[in-house]
Amino acid sequence: MDRADQATSPHTTAYNGARRVLTGNWVGASTVPSRSLYPHQWSWDSAFIAVGLRHLWPVRAQRELETLLAAQWDDGRVPHIVFNPEVPLTAYFPSPDFWRSSTAGAAVGAPAGRETSGLVQPPVHALAAWLVHRADPAASARRGFLRRVYPRLVAWQRYLTEARDLGGRGLASIVHPWESGMDNSPCWDPPLSRIEPVGSDTFHRADLDHGRRADRPTDLDYGRYVRLAEHYRDHGYRDDTCGHPFAVEDPAVNALLALSEHALADIAGALGRDPSDHLVRAEALTTALVKRLWHAESGLFLSHDVIAGEPIPEHSAAGLIPLVLPDLPAETVRALVATVTGPRFGLGERTRMVPSYDLTGPCFDPARYWRGPAWFNVNWLIERGLRRHGELALANELRANLTRLAASSGYAEYVDPFSGEARGTRDFSWTAAVTVDLLADPPPPAGGELPAYRPAALVPAALD
Repeated sequence: MDRADQATSPHTTAYNGARRVLTGNWVGASTVPSRSLYPHQWSWDSAFIAVGLRHLWPVRAQRELETLLAAQWDDGRVPHIVFNPEVPLTAYFPSPDFWRSSTAGAAVGAPAGRETSGLVQPPVHALAAWLVHRADPAASARRGFLRRVYPRLVAWQRYLTEARDLGGRGLASIVHPWESGMDNSPCWDPPLSRIEPVGSDTFHRADLDHGRRADRPTDLDYGRYVRLAEHYRDHGYRDDTCGHPFAVEDPAVNALLALSEHALADIAGALGRDPSDHLVRAEALTTALVKRLWHAESGLFLSHDVIAGEPIPEHSAAGLIPLVLPDLPAETVRALVATVTGPRFGLGERTRMVPSYDLTGPCFDPARYWRGPAWFNVNWLIERGLRRHGELALANELRANLTRLAASSGYAEYVDPFSGEARGTRDFSWTAAVTVDLLADPPPPAGGELPAYRPAALVPAALD
């Protein structure tokens, strides 16, 4: 292919479209997920966004993570939303005046000069930081990037492994569905059924001002979300005395926690420090994940309801995320691959991307938020997991479908897993970011990491 053909190829068009989204959603120190629906900074969004930004503007990618970590609480938690004070309170609910982090969270170290939420999201940040560093090691070293973020990332990990080990089983618990990142998953229906919702007349859902009701959580679900958040806030965001009414060990959160320890080992090594503590922790988390959450009969990992003391019998894409880990038992890997291609998720047969929930499940809905649609960040993780374990043909097919559907959907928040029809908002930042990441690098071999390489035709002019 000559340069003229390459300039108009579908890959180049998709790459440039994704770059346009990331440029448009940059707000000076970070990137909003969406200009309309999500006008603040979100935690795991910024991690995925940084992974894409590293190919375009490596210093901007570093700033993305630095801005988020600047709002970290003294107890180590990284809040799931960092609020922009210039955005009107009516633009998003729950808004800063609901969370009241600087006052309600003062006793556990919420920052006094910045309003945030009190919840967290999955820990993808150490992986993002390591990939961002590798994109331009010279710029990273010049700015002291790894040296500055490493202690914050360690504190974040320790908060999850210590304060959030609510079940005492060596795994972190989420205390609200929003902390899973997969907010409205049917996995949360059983533990949520114990929660008395607040009335829908007590709050205004700003999400419905920008999205179709059929794509979003129901008012009943939202009422329970609000009740849980109020309870946590009114108990000062303290995990030791809160008496959490919702506590779940989620396989995706814990797999990413283990993966982050591997990334921290790499970061420690780059800083000339001993990485062995991180490797030991990664092994312990992986062992606990397999021992506690693996469900052989289902062929995937199940969430565990800590309060009820039992597994949650719902099958979601969260149970496939442990594929990203390097040290899973071989029989577990084989079972996960069979599940992702089997009737529950249908990859390569019925679906073009992995759906967020079991196709055969009673709650499957291809349109509604996290109850069936396919999400680009989740599929990015699964693609990495499949490639890590040698499933190259399947990984390549998923990579091609992901980048093709991202562009054709207008970089949608999520898509119908069968048709690829756009759902949610458009010009969504992490969709653009993972598209850039997958198109900027050639597919790595089995077990390999993404190389620091960009085809010349896709390299933009540097802005930082």
